[in-house]
Amino acid sequence: MKKRKILIVDDDLDILEVVGLILESEGYQVQLMSNGQQIFENINKFNPDLIILDVMLGDMDGREICRNIKNTEETLHIPIIMISATHNMAESVKKSCRPDDFIEKPFDIVNLIQKVELKLTA
Repeated sequence: MKKRKILIVDDDLDILEVVGLILESEGYQVQLMSNGQQIFENINKFNPDLIILDVMLGDMDGREICRNIKNTEETLHIPIIMISATHNMAESVKKSCRPDDFIEKPFDIVNLIQKVELKLTA
């Protein structure tokens, strides 16, 4: 069985590394990005089954990236789970860019894994 691929985009390198290690230990193939600069190039090369995307990236707005992914024919099918340390942001994020799910930081690892599994089996 081929490993499911997850692209993780977060400018917090600690979170990026921890989430990457956890998902690898769960059997996923992960690619890490600390900024959104070449996200479409990476999506085309890596062909992820799921994207975990931070709302506030240092160089870009994750909501804009999410909107672009969801408005592009070749990528709109890819589920996106957005994450943010800014509390009470879930509703505005859901309205502005239509992610498939949202998780607030700090998040429970078990909850993250469950949401990933749910989106990959949907």
